[in-house]
Amino acid sequence: MPGFEVFGDEEKKEIMDVLDTGILFRYEFGEQRKDVYKVLEFEKKFADYCGTGFAQAVTSGTAALKVAMAALGVGPGDEVITQGFTFVATWEAILDIGAVPVFTEVDETLNMDPADLEKKITDKTRCIIPVHMLGAQARITEIVEIGNRHNIAVLEDTAQAAGGRINGQHLGTFGNCGTFSFDSVKTMTTGEGGMIITADEALWRNMSEYQDHGHDHAVNPGGRGGEGRSFVGFNFRMMELQGAIGIAQLAKLDAMIRSQKDHKNRLRNAASAIPGVKFRTLVDEAGDTATFFAFILETSEQCSRVNEVLQAEGVGAINFSENTWHFYPKWEHLFHGSTLAAGGWPFAEPGGKRRVVYDPEALPQSADIMSRTLVYPVSIKMSEEQLEKMCAALEKAAEAI
Repeated sequence: MPGFEVFGDEEKKEIMDVLDTGILFRYEFGEQRKDVYKVLEFEKKFADYCGTGFAQAVTSGTAALKVAMAALGVGPGDEVITQGFTFVATWEAILDIGAVPVFTEVDETLNMDPADLEKKITDKTRCIIPVHMLGAQARITEIVEIGNRHNIAVLEDTAQAAGGRINGQHLGTFGNCGTFSFDSVKTMTTGEGGMIITADEALWRNMSEYQDHGHDHAVNPGGRGGEGRSFVGFNFRMMELQGAIGIAQLAKLDAMIRSQKDHKNRLRNAASAIPGVKFRTLVDEAGDTATFFAFILETSEQCSRVNEVLQAEGVGAINFSENTWHFYPKWEHLFHGSTLAAGGWPFAEPGGKRRVVYDPEALPQSADIMSRTLVYPVSIKMSEEQLEKMCAALEKAAEAI
């Protein structure tokens, strides 16, 4: 990661197709656009790549979550279960749709623990959002089985795992729908942008119309219909330049993942000498996107000592227990109920009654695992010099412990 490392003539060609028409809007202007519909083409190619029926492009991975939840009927009064290790966007989208986020523990997949998920389901649970975090698979088949047993929709947050698979089946296709991010640090990028995939045509059509102010797309998804509207929506439309870049990036995705896997394997071999080290549990190693390399130490103290050596060598790793964007105990604005709304929404009802209060110590299993875990991002193009430096530092850490 990220995909801008391999920007080249392919992206330029797709962008120039758009600029030559002068049409940046994904809909309408049929005569002027010379049959160039880059977002529509990107959607079709992404759905085909993932082996599913439908794809809906939107402005970001965050928007994808909100559009998907809207189409699933999630709203005020509902609870949505997700995991305590994820980017803040996952639960921000839940709050923004009017629902209440409920957080589960993670296990050594660094993703949702199905056993804890079972404990968190109530009669208010409307949706489950497992996150395929740091490029690798959640225990999605178990999670979907739990959702089916309780008649609860499963929305896969696949923001960081485009191209990931389990036994050949693409992540994002196990649940009712899957969302993706193409922001500037993702393996494939359009700068900003997101996608939702589903096999359910009715669900896709609701997404398609919701992201375009509720406009009727019954006639032609490449253009608007008769301007009838079945429900209110909002504007989360992807623009043609993003779609153009997405087409070129998608064609490179599998090659990017292969490169990341080569680099990750070298780091893993070097780290394997650290006494007591374990590696993140992978549901299907062959289907890992290798976007990140995560290794788990025996104690938090050992983890700190290892990272001190790595930092001294100029290649310190990420300890997500200290990270303020991705780990539950560090989300001070969630615990404080911080919001711009004068009435306190979405943390408070009209009149000021608090809807939900979160305990920063509510996920002890996750806190233990994260305190012992170190992570390196894995780039598509890592220089031999950088790889050798990182591997030498890991070997030095092994000797020092």
